[in-house]
Amino acid sequence: MTEDAACAVAHGEAPSASSGGRVLAAVFATPVAEFLLRYGRDLGFRTILVEPDTERAGAEAVPAVPVLGPEADVVVTDHHRPELGPLLRDVLKHDVRWVGVMGNPRHAGPHVAALRDLGVPDAEIERVHRPIGLNIGSRTPPEIAIATLAGLLADRNGKPGGFAF
Repeated sequence: MTEDAACAVAHGEAPSASSGGRVLAAVFATPVAEFLLRYGRDLGFRTILVEPDTERAGAEAVPAVPVLGPEADVVVTDHHRPELGPLLRDVLKHDVRWVGVMGNPRHAGPHVAALRDLGVPDAEIERVHRPIGLNIGSRTPPEIAIATLAGLLADRNGKPGGFAF
């Protein structure tokens, strides 16, 4: 985008770029997932909530991982759920662009053992990012969602926002 075009978008004088088919899938109905999906829609993502627990699922949630392609970014928003391994295994069967699991970088990710127990090869397990989001000291669900989406946008655009901690 040229400087003039970017300026026109910033001032509301021109439409911003469309999503280009971008998909954001949040796994598990959590407060962070709620904000990810809300802000993701604002950013032009087609959003999906994957929630296998029908008691936690809203009307728009799907109970299993749908068909996802290389336009999809997947964020697992709860690493304590017993369905973590099977759902991540199912995500990794697809050619998604990016997949990550929320969690504290000072603790080992439980997804690694869960996936190994299911026979998922290490090369596939290494596709899973953890921690996720920009390191901006996020503490609340909206802050975590913003940091995560900012990191995804930086990664999609090949910019150094990145995920380094």
